Amino acid sequence: MAAKRDYYDVLGVSRNADASTIKKAYRKLAKKYHPDTNQGDARAEQMFKEVNEAYDVLGDPEKKKMYDQFGHAAFDQNAQGAGQGFSGFGGFGGQNGGYREFHFEGGNMDDLFGDIFGGMFGGSGSRSNSGFSGFHSQGFGGRSYQSRGQDIHTEISVSFDEAAFGCDKMIRLQKEDGSIQTLQVHIPEGMEDGKSIRLRGKGAPGTGGGQPGDLFMKVHVGTRLGFERKGSDIYTTVQVPFTTAVFGGEVMVETLTGRVLCKIRKGTQSGSRIRLKGKGVASMNQPSVHGDQYVTVQIQVPTSLSPEAEQKLREYEAACKGGRRRGNSAA
Repeated sequence: MAAKRDYYDVLGVSRNADASTIKKAYRKLAKKYHPDTNQGDARAEQMFKEVNEAYDVLGDPEKKKMYDQFGHAAFDQNAQGAGQGFSGFGGFGGQNGGYREFHFEGGNMDDLFGDIFGGMFGGSGSRSNSGFSGFHSQGFGGRSYQSRGQDIHTEISVSFDEAAFGCDKMIRLQKEDGSIQTLQVHIPEGMEDGKSIRLRGKGAPGTGGGQPGDLFMKVHVGTRLGFERKGSDIYTTVQVPFTTAVFGGEVMVETLTGRVLCKIRKGTQSGSRIRLKGKGVASMNQPSVHGDQYVTVQIQVPTSLSPEAEQKLREYEAACKGGRRRGNSAA
């Protein structure tokens, strides 16, 4: 029986390679020798077994530490001075050189197989963040793989009002075979910029009867002139004539649902705010609850005056100064 190859040699890395380098080398070799891309190639099957066995040890800090100290003897139950064996990687090298049933347990294999199977069966340009799920094999002859399909990530743009009030959009996705899939997507009322919509089961198909992946769409919300949104609240400004600010009155304010008449109190200062309760955007979590609209008052200062208006304004200025002088004298 041929001696086992050094695990570092199997992965083609040096003994001082870090975890990232080891993982990268493993992914490359596992994809290269995977049985689904090497049908009937006995050498590829053997290499695939060796690569997985090597990474199961070198990819685990504790097992790697034992291997660095004792070599293969660390996992040989019959060897003198061997460390504790490891479980979770069942019996490669069964009778007649075949493979016994094996399972992968624990987290260090999930990300790799998510990439391997996602790359083979997922949609082009998509990316899986779900990892590997449910891998099971019963030998390379008559084997049965089952894995969840790859998640697909895409983006969609909607207008300011479409996000505020909700809408239905039609999107077109190109499938792996080049065909076009058309989907209707509901944008919920109160959609926020940068949030994602998840369509379950609309991602890449699974393999071996596995569940399909999901479709994630990141939503980009457009802008609307004069309106700023922060969460469910809306911020706008309104221009108020100087005399209205002084004497009080009313002014029309634009809202998402139309114009409303707002009362301006006597002596309103520039920069003050008016709160329009419930005139904001619906909450995504509670559609019946709306934010508020905050209207900042900007006082319009006249840029030109008629001679009569200028005279009256100077009289007003003089009256104010006279009032202040009398007040100071009385003090």
